[in-house]
Amino acid sequence: MRLTLKQITALKVVLHLAAFLPLLWLILSVDQGWFSADPAKDIQHFTGRMALKLLLATLVVTPLARYAKQPLLIRTRRLLGLWCFAWATLHLISYSLLELGISNLRLLGQELVTRPYLWLGMISWLLLLALTLTSLQKAQRALGRHWQTLHNFVYLVAILAPIHYLWSVKILSPQPVIYAMIAVILLAWRYKKFAKWLPK
Repeated sequence: MRLTLKQITALKVVLHLAAFLPLLWLILSVDQGWFSADPAKDIQHFTGRMALKLLLATLVVTPLARYAKQPLLIRTRRLLGLWCFAWATLHLISYSLLELGISNLRLLGQELVTRPYLWLGMISWLLLLALTLTSLQKAQRALGRHWQTLHNFVYLVAILAPIHYLWSVKILSPQPVIYAMIAVILLAWRYKKFAKWLPK
């Protein structure tokens, strides 16, 4: 049985809540002091993981819609992508303000030199920004057939973001490895799309 428009609308509400409620938990955790002795790092990791979760959720929509024969599921992809960008932006802001401080933002350039994994994060964020700005229907019409080509860069983000996470942790823990493995599985799931890009 295929999902109806009404069911998709209800699903969108659930997804919005799933993406928004962790922000309330984050604010409450800061207020109540539930984080560790290094809350700045905890906030950075939390916001980064939320962005990564939503990125992976965005990637799973298209194959799930195809294999489950639920074409209306595609309508949830944009909202997941927008929430992914929102959390990625919070991740960048938390690093810039909590790690460097508002008066030391000029150090960001120096940090990019001394910590190469930051480049992967910045490139991922810039790509997400471009995808977000072009996700509106007006932009889709303006770009025409080039829109899909541009939005294929989401797969590059799916490669760079997990590497950024793996590279940024001081001690290798299972969590970043799990995210990276999920990303690899989702990318392998779309191998036919990548095969089209290879020269024949």
